[in-house]
Amino acid sequence: EKPYECVERGRSFSQSFSLICYLRIHTREQPYMCQECGMSFSQSSHLNVHWHIHIGEWPYKCGEFGKSFSQHSHLICHQNIH
Repeated sequence: EKPYECVERGRSFSQSFSLICYLRIHTREQPYMCQECGMSFSQSSHLNVHWHIHIGEWPYKCGEFGKSFSQHSHLICHQNIH
């Protein structure tokens, strides 16, 4: 069941929070701002990922080459090159 619907595009969601995040695409609202550099994000999770740049944390490491990444998805892309 997906009772939460975007009236502009007709896309439906099972959780109200998911609809709120999706609606930010239309409004371009970016309420989460990095205090270090001023970049803004539509979701807090995107700000958390961005923060790795400032603290120098690269938690996702390639076991084959030893190269590290700030995001898991970047590690996966790198591994697909192998």
